[in-house]
Amino acid sequence: AQLKARFSGLDVILMTGSVDDLDDKLVRGIPSPAFYFIQKPFDREVLRTLVERCLELRWRREEHRLNLKRLETEMSEARAFQQSLLPDREKIVNRVAVCCRYTPSSALGGDLYDYAASAGRTALLIADVSGHGVSAAMLTGIVKSAFHASHVDGFEPIAVVQRVSMGLAAFSPDRFVTLVAALISPEERQLRYVNAGHPPVALWGRTREPLWLQSTGPLVSPVLTTSAWEAPVVRIDEGDHLLLYTDGISEALADDDGRAEARFTSVIDRASEGGAPLLDTILADVHHQLAGRPQPDDLTLLTARVLGPTGTTVAD
Repeated sequence: AQLKARFSGLDVILMTGSVDDLDDKLVRGIPSPAFYFIQKPFDREVLRTLVERCLELRWRREEHRLNLKRLETEMSEARAFQQSLLPDREKIVNRVAVCCRYTPSSALGGDLYDYAASAGRTALLIADVSGHGVSAAMLTGIVKSAFHASHVDGFEPIAVVQRVSMGLAAFSPDRFVTLVAALISPEERQLRYVNAGHPPVALWGRTREPLWLQSTGPLVSPVLTTSAWEAPVVRIDEGDHLLLYTDGISEALADDDGRAEARFTSVIDRASEGGAPLLDTILADVHHQLAGRPQPDDLTLLTARVLGPTGTTVAD
């Protein structure tokens, strides 16, 4: 015990002279734990074999420890990279108040939110890359690059999804992305969007009940190279809200039929002011639903509210 206390990595083989009755100290030493024990008279080859086996296992433990350390370092770097892709959680962009939340799961996931300004309009993006791990996190960088590269196209939603599709073309078929790209024009009171296989988007306001903007085309995949997406235009007025989220949210809040719209509507009624109170209420409901269980997926939310001409909040 004193040796193990001083040298935590020490391996111990106990030797006893008791043949018929095990020594009390030996009995206590075995679960300490000692590597093994032998009794006198012992065979030299048995002792040699035990020492060799002990050393072999020690080398394996050290190799395993180094591999774990390397993986932890890679995961930490990938998580830091992924976090660096996310802009500020709250910002006003061209008369649109944007508020975001991102809560990663224990596994490294592939969720992403982003926004940008373009000629008096506000571009929004939320995306979910398939799978988990370092490769999924790194793939979010390609999605973000495609989003910002579309500034030359005025962040038109069709251009965004097409650039993401081109960025994924070189990847294996098991890699795909679901996303929503939206463009809000407060002056024109228009919202143009593409929903590429993503959960529906909620749109509501002072004079309208929640409208659910469903998928307008397939998910983005290297297999679906000839895919086409529609970009419908809907009216959006001052004081109207948008809510975008990933499937980590909707799956946690889904009912027995796999739908979450009713739960979202209930939360919107309870936090009608939108913004941070709305997102924090949704996250609280998700964690209540998990009831202490590990979070299986990333939780990502983005809400946007159209402000008045001077950038002020329009009263509900």
